[in-house]
Amino acid sequence: MTPTPQTFNARSWLFAPGDSQRKIEKASASAADIVIFDLEDAVAEDAKPAAREMISAFLASQAQSDKHRLWVRVNPLDGPHTLADLAAVMPSHPGGIMLPKTYGPQDVVVLDHYLSALEVANGIEQGSTPVLALVTETAAGMFTTGDYKGAPRLVAMSWGAEDLADDIGASENRNPDGSYGFTYELARSLCLLGAAAAGVAAIETIQGDFRDLETLRKRAEKVRRDGYRGMLAIHPAQVDVINAAFTPSPEEFTAAQEIVDLFAANPGVGTIGYKGAMLDRPHLARAQALLALANKS
Repeated sequence: MTPTPQTFNARSWLFAPGDSQRKIEKASASAADIVIFDLEDAVAEDAKPAAREMISAFLASQAQSDKHRLWVRVNPLDGPHTLADLAAVMPSHPGGIMLPKTYGPQDVVVLDHYLSALEVANGIEQGSTPVLALVTETAAGMFTTGDYKGAPRLVAMSWGAEDLADDIGASENRNPDGSYGFTYELARSLCLLGAAAAGVAAIETIQGDFRDLETLRKRAEKVRRDGYRGMLAIHPAQVDVINAAFTPSPEEFTAAQEIVDLFAANPGVGTIGYKGAMLDRPHLARAQALLALANKS
């Protein structure tokens, strides 16, 4: 099997309920880097069969060159729907699959087996369908976030707070000031560290209040500084804010280029003075990473 490259860049990941043609079309017309047609939480149990057909038909109507950004969130592997979801949508060549409620990398391996069979059956290049795993939606999943290195097809990892709260029996996941409680900040950190260990992109979870764009901007800018490379969205109004937050500014680009140029002009040095501070190789690595990110944005 040809492995999916693990260098993947997408800033905004916009959900659209899989049972709403209007919202599917609206999300697809947005500036989101990735659109995720949702077959899981956004779709009631008895509406899932119709939603599968709607998503498959919409994907089939799209140009092949556009499908790379049209993904599907299937139902979790510990339920009865995953195979039916995949069997319905894979003939229409989705750009990728989001797998919710993963307990560990073994779930990604199972998904890889399913996808390989369906790719062969539908004339799709084997191994070409990438995967994003939601890794903190269960208590058990929290303990395996660092184990995903080498998981097939995996290009990104994200975390969730609502399903995790349900799984552990919490009545609330927020502090009185609106910030996440310790357990959920831990989930965010474990996802970030796990993605770094696996060599894939870390994607921040949703902000439920889609009207509060200023809070969204501040949060998105903070998590990018922390190392996140994108963010999930639930409304098209959030997309432009997220895209801007995860795109390096001209000032950042200029500063990073100066650092790279400075080290290039002084080959072999371990540390070097820059604007009153001492820089070392980790500073160079971060500057190079920012330039690479800017070039992909």
